Amino acid sequence: MTDFVLDPRIEADSVFIHDLKLSQVRLHKNGAFPWVMLVPRRADVVEILDLNDDDQDMLWNEILFVSNIMKRLFKPKKLNVANLGNIVAQLHVHVIARFEEDKAWPGPVWNSGVKRDYELDEAEKLIKQMQAAFAL
Repeated sequence: MTDFVLDPRIEADSVFIHDLKLSQVRLHKNGAFPWVMLVPRRADVVEILDLNDDDQDMLWNEILFVSNIMKRLFKPKKLNVANLGNIVAQLHVHVIARFEEDKAWPGPVWNSGVKRDYELDEAEKLIKQMQAAFAL
């Protein structure tokens, strides 16, 4: 894990929340949606299949763990879980809480044009809330 370097675009678009055993969990800065990303702390990994079998299993378990936290905290209509990487190749998995009343519903959040900056205290409160959920 010592060779892990976070892609500068992921770093610019998100804020650190918590380290799981494999992945760093980050809050996406688009406050229009409760949106986190899991970034496995492995160097030069682009696809899930680039992870060894144990890391693949661990990533799946972490996706489920984070998804359960998102479901419990936000009570969304739907969770969107996706690994795209067309623009940022570094492996990262999005977990996004979606609601019928969100401005992009029912379409995808990508290229929807829906964006909202977090208020400073709003982001801090959300990060603390999520950190507490990870600590349980």
